[in-house]
Amino acid sequence: MNSKNIIVRAAIPTVVVGIMAVVVGYLKTGTQGLVGAAFGALIVVVFFSAGQLALDKVIRTNPGIATSMALLLYLIKVAVLFVLILIFQDTKAFDTKVFAATIVTCTIVWLVAETWAFATAKVLYVEPGSGPEIMPFDDGKPSNF
Repeated sequence: MNSKNIIVRAAIPTVVVGIMAVVVGYLKTGTQGLVGAAFGALIVVVFFSAGQLALDKVIRTNPGIATSMALLLYLIKVAVLFVLILIFQDTKAFDTKVFAATIVTCTIVWLVAETWAFATAKVLYVEPGSGPEIMPFDDGKPSNF
């Protein structure tokens, strides 16, 4: 499974939840809730997509450090999202509670969808044709065929 498929399979449910958050945010606090939810959902989709693309590049160049890099990228993304919540906590441009709730909800949805995408993927452990050529054993006896 390539990075594009994983991003699509994780982004679709995240965008759906983001749209629901935009509607709920608008109904709860008006335009400020709408803007906060839209901004929060957009940040999650962009950050996690970029992280998956970066991880894909690492896997292609150095697969031995893929797990370590995945954990590091996850920690960086969560830390940056937390810092964004702290930076925007006193803004008047949008509803910060809707913004924070949308980020948390969309992050959880993305992680569940991404985990499901990985769990249901049919991953080849050995790529066909990548092994040594196998020659039939010749014991010197005539064949019955």
